[in-house]
Formats: sequence, structure tokens, C-alpha cells
Amino acid sequence: MTGAKTIDAPPLVALAGNPNSGKTTLFNLLTGLDLKVGNYPGVTVDRHEGRAKLSGGRNVRLLDVPGSYSLSARSREEQIAIQAVFGLPPEEVPKLVVVVVDATQLSRHLYFALQVLESGLPVVIALSMTDMLGRRGQTLDVPALERALGVPVLAFSGLTGKGVPELQAAMAAALDAGEQASGKYWRPASPALEDDIARVRAVLPDAWSGGNPRRADALALWALLSLDDDDELGGMPTRLREVVDERRGSAAAEGREIESEVIAARYAWIDTHASPTLTTLSADRLTRTLRIDAVLLHPVFGFAIFLLAMGVLFQSLFSWSDPAIGLVEDAFDGLNAWLSTLLPAGLFRDFLTDGLVAGVGSVVVFLPQILLLFFFIGLMEDTGYMARVAFLMDRLMRRLGLHGRAFVPMLSAYACAVPAVLATRTMERRRDRMITMLALPLMSCSARLPVYTLIIGALFPPSEVFGFVPVQGGLMVAMYVFSTLCALTVAGLLSKTLFKGPSIPLILELPPYRRPRLRSVARMMMQKAGVFLREAGTVILACTIGLWLLLSFPRHPVLDTDYDAQRTAAAQVLSGEPLEERLAVIDAEEEGEVFRKSYGARLGLAIEPAIEPLGFDWKIGIGLVGSFAAREVFVSTMGVVYGVGGDVDEESAGLRERIKSETKQNGEPVYTPLVGLSLMVFFALAAQCMSTLAAVKRESGSYGWMLFLFAYMTTLAYVASLIVYQGGKLLGLG
Repeated sequence: MTGAKTIDAPPLVALAGNPNSGKTTLFNLLTGLDLKVGNYPGVTVDRHEGRAKLSGGRNVRLLDVPGSYSLSARSREEQIAIQAVFGLPPEEVPKLVVVVVDATQLSRHLYFALQVLESGLPVVIALSMTDMLGRRGQTLDVPALERALGVPVLAFSGLTGKGVPELQAAMAAALDAGEQASGKYWRPASPALEDDIARVRAVLPDAWSGGNPRRADALALWALLSLDDDDELGGMPTRLREVVDERRGSAAAEGREIESEVIAARYAWIDTHASPTLTTLSADRLTRTLRIDAVLLHPVFGFAIFLLAMGVLFQSLFSWSDPAIGLVEDAFDGLNAWLSTLLPAGLFRDFLTDGLVAGVGSVVVFLPQILLLFFFIGLMEDTGYMARVAFLMDRLMRRLGLHGRAFVPMLSAYACAVPAVLATRTMERRRDRMITMLALPLMSCSARLPVYTLIIGALFPPSEVFGFVPVQGGLMVAMYVFSTLCALTVAGLLSKTLFKGPSIPLILELPPYRRPRLRSVARMMMQKAGVFLREAGTVILACTIGLWLLLSFPRHPVLDTDYDAQRTAAAQVLSGEPLEERLAVIDAEEEGEVFRKSYGARLGLAIEPAIEPLGFDWKIGIGLVGSFAAREVFVSTMGVVYGVGGDVDEESAGLRERIKSETKQNGEPVYTPLVGLSLMVFFALAAQCMSTLAAVKRESGSYGWMLFLFAYMTTLAYVASLIVYQGGKLLGLG
């Protein structure tokens, strides 16, 4: 079978269960964090595989299967769970499946475990959250549950590690017993359902079942429940789909609903054999969760509390990360200064300081925001609040063509689109993730703020409209409202065109409230940061170096000699602080001259005919080229182009004055309020952030979607800017 390991490799053990069941905690306890992170074939769901040592020193490979509520999957991502559990190509057949079951949600979690038992594979049940039962006024008869299921059932504590050695011993024993320890499971009571399963089983690929009749029955049942016209499952045999369609149609004609019949039969088996092992002594503590939910899920109070929580999250991304970002920037500025004093002036030093070090810095500077974002997401998930957020927002987001879980990524995109794109991983369906990640870059992130601030401060007066509405503040708010409306509109269009499909209801489990496990949250933060540095960081670094090459070549020895002569002349007549100020001016003028003669400037001149209808000249074109690295680079690029220096910011009076005073050959000003508005609209909509593009490539797993994002956003920006500028001229506003 494809993907099989060599005979000498340790046996593969799959760790499966519902989301938020404690599965990843057990994975970390068993592996001691000896894990390898990769991707499942064809998708961007993390694949965690580690080495674990069981009783007797036996080594196994432990695979952390993505959390799933059922093995009856419709989406490509959900199919991963059944591929891993059943060992469908390209996955290896596991020798044992450890199913983690939340003892406080026994019936719902056993529904997933029962489907694994149907497969005929050796199974061990690991009970989590048993320490919560006493607080909830409940008791669980573990030996009775073990007898009911026919497989080993052991409790463990994710906080203390209690019960893990016993679980390791049970896993070793189950591996030794092989498929003899395959447990009990339900059988269809309906002859018609038995016939449906038999008909589908007959057309299954032989490699799928591996000659195991129980596995063949389970796969046939999975196909009956999963394959239809709306699924996202690729690679399914045509004949299999035909037979499934035939059996589903036949059942409908007979007045049968296969899915309802199977679900009812499974839960009936659980209610008869397993549920009696859980006894509720007192319902008082169970009602505490219901009382909290009555507030947090309230359409008014719940929404207000959520907005407060999101305000804290947004504030942290927007301002709390500033000190850490400042430290990162200062560290790289210090490194550049040290290299500048250590190395002689020349091309190699420029490459190190402006290319390599600047490139690494542009990657690391995002870490504070990414770490903060996933810290808050981890807290909300670990406490059980994230599931309630998705439930609360689903109705509103569905009307906008988005999934309920899209709200947090969309909101965090106001700070930065890079961590927001990574945050779409909390959404199960690829369709919903793609719609969200392709729309959220339109939200006005913090990188657009310097551009807005520069243009508004330079071209719009600090006056008031209607006597109380400030023009500058109103324009700033208008840009954020404009970008939000554009993002929501694009999301709606994508949901009805490229990602057209049924709007499935949000099905999720509301887990019990619990204290967050900070160690687990911190571990998740570090994993996400590592993924960003490995995947998006390499692309950002390469693009930054490429941009430096574009703006630094060709070299002009005569130009260098001329400015060196100016420095020598200044040193002969000045000293101390006046000399430093004069040398800074000469450096800024030289930097601007190099920029204006660079390949980037030639590109700016080349694109001038295309951007002139937007009100832009070739100098703005250079700024647009430079801003591809990051939008805020536009400010420093324009400072260099106008000879003010590259260390300016959006509050620089010198740069604002140069922008105000810049004129065309006929004496008309280059920048007018209409040009400024056109430029801000362009920046609001254009894909000028290679970090975001790299993140989308990472999460979509395709350069195609990255290029699509760049193409549609840039086209939208061009058309909108064209309408604003040309429409303004027609109205006499030019």
C-alpha cells in the first residue's frame, strides 16, 4: 500500500477523538513532545507524528489524527480522519487506534468511538476529564463501560499525567493481541440496510479493506453516509459513487433515510450498553453551565460580552504588541548599525544590512502579533468559549456568506492579515476557510494606517464638517468602513461563485467550561510561530532580498564618487553635530539618487502610463513597487525618492511638505485631495503585502490561490481607484 513503512519501523498507533477531547494533551504526554510536524497530502491540516515508548520499552509511532465528530465525512479535511483510522492510501494502516473520550460528554464522544470499533481494528479507550465528573455530581463505572465496549478503557489526567503508565501498558497489550481485541459494536437491525451495505461493499477497491470484512462493512457504511452531489471528496471511484447514488435513491423511494437510520441505531446501542455506566448524583452543578450559557449565548448580552472580549484581543494585536515589535525593530537596527561599523562601505555591506538582515527582520517582526493572537485563541478554545463564539456569530455571518468561525479571523485582520489567515484553521471546511482567507486581506490592517495618516495629514485640512465632524478623523473612519464593506461583499460573491455550495449548518459541541491549561496554550503558540517562520518566513525573506536588488541596481561608480567628494568637502569645513547633519542630508540625497536610477525606478517609469489614469506619477509608481514588501514601506520609499531620507515616518513634516509642494512640469500640483483619495482607495484594496500572500500560499497549499488573491485584489484596487479619480475629475473635483 502506498505510504507503507518498512518492516523495521515501529508500529503505527493512531490517536483519534472529538475536538477538545484532550487528544493532543495525551499525545504530548505520550511522546514527551518528540514530534514531527508536516502536512497531510493535499491539504494544510497539520500532521503531528511522534515517537512514544510503551511498557516494556516498546517503541511506537504515534499519529495525532485531526479531531472529528464523526467518520462520516463530507469535506476533504474531514476525510483525513477516516484515511488515518482505516489506513486508506496514502496512509498506513494503524496497528492500534487509541480513542480519547471526554467522560463529561460520554454519549456524544462514544458515537465517534463506536464508528472506530466498527472498523475491526484493535482499540483502546482513553477517558479524559474524569476529574471533572465529581465536580459535576457524576460517577462513571469504568469496569462496566469496559465490559460494554469489549475493549480496554482507562482513565488519565491531562493535568497530572495520572493513569498514563496504565494506559501505556494497555496499549502494549492491545498491540500484542492484534485484531483479536476488536471490541463490540452494533449491527444493522434492518435487512434493507444490510443489503445496502452489501451492495456498496461489493464495489469497494480491494486495497481499502485489506481483506478485513468488518473494515469493508465500515467503509461501505461510510460511503453510504458521505458520498453525494455536494461532498468535497476527490478521488472516489466512479462506480462506487454510482452504486451509492442508486442505493440512496432506492432507500428514498421506500421512504427510508439511511443516515437517520444509522444515527438512531448507533445512539440506541450507546443508550442501551454504555450510558447506564454514567450516574448523575446531583444536577445542581450541571445547571451551572446552563446558567453561564444563558448569559454568554444571549443574543444581546452574549454579543456584548463577545465584543468586549474581541476588543481586548484587538487592542492586544494593535497596541500591546508594539513594545515587543519595537524591541525586534531596535534589535535589527542595532545589528545593522554594528555591521555598518564593522564592514567597509560597499555592495556586500549593503546586501547584509538592507537585504539579508532587513529580510529576516521583516519576518521576525510579525512574531509578537502571531504569538498574541494564538495565545488568546488558545485561551478561548481551552476554556470552551470559542465554540460558543462560533454558535453566537453563525447566524449573522451566514447572511454575509461566511461561516460563524470567520468572525475572529476577520476581526483580527484589522491588526494584521498574516495571523488572521493562520487563524482560519479553526474552521473545519476548506470552502469556508478559503472564502475567509481570500476576503479578509481587504480589511484595513495596521500596515495601511501609516499610508492613510501620511496622505490625510498632507492633503486634507484639519477642519470640520457640519461644525463638529473632523475631516481627517472622518476620512480615517471612512477608509475602515469602506474596506470592511468590500471584504464582506467579496466574501458573499465568492460564496456564490467560485465556492458555490450548500450552506451547511454549524454543528459543534459545546464543551464544558474549564480552566485553561497554560502549558498547552504556550505549546500551541510556539508550534504556530514555528510554522510561520518555516513556511511564510522563507517566502518573505526571498521577496525582501529581491526587492532590495530591484531598488539597488544598477550601481553607478561615478555617482558614488560625486557624493564621496561632497562628504569630503563637508568634512573640511564642518565638524561635530553640523557635520553629522550635513552627512545625513548627503546620504539621503545619494539614496534617493540611487533609487531614481534603479531598476525599480525604471519599472516605475514603465508602469507610469498604466497608473497615470489613477492620478499617479512615476514616483508614486516607485512607492507602489516598494510597498509590495509591506504597505508601510511606501512611506520610507517616498522619503528616499524625494530625498528626505528612508528613516522618515508618516508624521514627518519634511515628507508632508515635499508631497504638498511637488509639481508637474506644467506647474500643477502632483498631489491633490482627489489624488490622495485615489491613492488611499488603491492601498485599501491592493494586495501589497507579500507576508499575507505567503501566508495564503501556506494555508491554501497552492501558488494558484496566492496568485488569484494578488490578481483579484490588484484589479479591484485599480478599477476602484480609476472610478474615484476619473469620476472626481468629471465632477470637477480634480
